[in-house]
Amino acid sequence: MESLTNILLTINWSNVLVVSGSSYLLIFAAEIGDKSQLVCMVLAARYRASPVLLGAIFAFILLNTLAVTFGVAIANWIPEVFISTIVAILFLIFGIHALRIEEETDDENVAVSRHHSILITTFLLISVAEFGDKTQLAVVALSSTSMPAAVWLGSTLALITTSALGVLAGRTILQRIPITLLHRISGVIFILLALYAVYKTYMAIV
Repeated sequence: MESLTNILLTINWSNVLVVSGSSYLLIFAAEIGDKSQLVCMVLAARYRASPVLLGAIFAFILLNTLAVTFGVAIANWIPEVFISTIVAILFLIFGIHALRIEEETDDENVAVSRHHSILITTFLLISVAEFGDKTQLAVVALSSTSMPAAVWLGSTLALITTSALGVLAGRTILQRIPITLLHRISGVIFILLALYAVYKTYMAIV
């Protein structure tokens, strides 16, 4: 206990706050309007907000931990073309599913049964889509030149904030749209994201 107290006393907390704060602002600015926030917004408009937000939180905790722990090497372990292909497939499948889905009931049992599946879906979509993305590379760069733990804290809080804002937008703005039209819009959005991923795959090949 004394050793832990001594460690805490030796930490320069002002530097921690500065590094965490600057990381928060940089990552927040970079992530506003990015595809992960769009994913949260669309999913939250169609499903319960809590599993969507939890899935996003778990995904960003994993991604930032990998970025801080392994640095630049983590983005080079898997070829960019492979990551982009997986992203395209996931978004395409989800987009087609959204376009084909019919009017849903508000039965509470259905909502409860989907809680875990939506959490996992959100986790997978964001984890794969953001792997090696600009925000994760920014975390890598920040952690390589500053305090890794503080960078992890600030960047993770920033990504949770942007995800929460996306969920809030999905539960407010998009809720005014008829559910059938919302399915169609979300399907088109996911297919557009899939096409963008295909373009990234093509650019990685050439």
